[in-house]
Parts: sequence; structure tokens; C-alpha cells
Amino acid sequence: MKKITVSLLSSIFLILIAGSIESVTADHLEPGQGIFVSEGEVSLVTTQDTNYQVYVQIVVRNVDGQLVGVTENTKTGAYIPHAISDYVFDTLMDKKEIITIDDVKYEKAQWKFSPSLEERYVGIMPIYSEVNLEFTAESDDIAAKMQEMKKEYSLWKMHYCSGGFEGHSFSCVPVFQVIVPNMTLDPGDTVDLLWMVLRELE
Repeated sequence: MKKITVSLLSSIFLILIAGSIESVTADHLEPGQGIFVSEGEVSLVTTQDTNYQVYVQIVVRNVDGQLVGVTENTKTGAYIPHAISDYVFDTLMDKKEIITIDDVKYEKAQWKFSPSLEERYVGIMPIYSEVNLEFTAESDDIAAKMQEMKKEYSLWKMHYCSGGFEGHSFSCVPVFQVIVPNMTLDPGDTVDLLWMVLRELE
């Protein structure tokens, strides 16, 4: 059996270690509350009536590569109302183009990501990481359980990970997130996420 390098406890501890951060993502760069509501809780708002729209399409295939299903969010997504969202959109997302929907012009950016079993298991899917998010197994039991366990998913996030956010004890924040209909994934399934983020042009 292929040795899996995942440990919930040690990886979460590693991710929570604080370090340094690029100034564009510092929590208290701008006036107001900043990125965090409280320790461990990020300030997210729905995209309804904002200049952002967030969508994801999820394609699931089984271990043989056969299509299991395709789903996408139909409800409003969420994002951090802070310069970090603009930074991720402007700097880290691919395939930008200008589109018009209902006479409104948007800049459209896309990002495709296929999370590993380990990333799905701990729920961290980084579009960028300046820290090494290497997951190591504390025991073979944890790795074996991951290989046997089906897990349900409905909340998908796009994380920005840095060495730490000043004054906070963790290093990954979900910049964009969506909720999709609940799905159960087998450990051998592959998941392709196609994120599409629209930002209204002023």
C-alpha cells in the first residue's frame, strides 16, 4: 500500500505556526476590522450585492477514471472583504478576460486545482503557499483510515497561505469559498475544481 504522508494533528499544528507575511496580506493594513473576526475565524461576506461573484465547478472521477459526477454552486459564494482578495484575484489567478453579463462588464479569472487526498482530508487547498505544507503521518493507522474512509464534502475553499498573519497563530485563510450540494467521495476519487471569479469593472 502506498504510504500516505498525512497527519491531522501535526499538519494542523504546522499550519497554525506563525511566521512572517507579505505586506499586501497583512491583517491590519487597512482601517477597520481586518481579515479576522476573532482568533481562528475569518471575516467573510457573501458576494451578493458586491463587485465579486464566486463560482466553482467540480468534476469527480473514480479510481478507474470514469466520470462520477459534475456539480457546481448555484448560490452566492463568499470572500474576504479586504485587499487580500484583490491580491489573489490580480496576482494568482489565471486566464483573465473581460466579459459582459446583463450589460455589466466583469473581469473574469479562473483557477484549476486538483486537491490530493491529504488536502481534501484536512480541508486546505492553497492557491498560493509561502510555507511548506508538507503533511506527515504520525502513524500508519491514520494513513490506513484515510484510504478506507468515505468523506462528505459541501464547502470548498481557496486558501492563501503565508508564514503567518501578524498577531494570529495560523497561516492559511480561505479567501474565496462556496457551498455546493453535499457529495460523498471515496479515497481513490479524483476531484478537479474549476474556480471562476468575476469582479465587476468600475
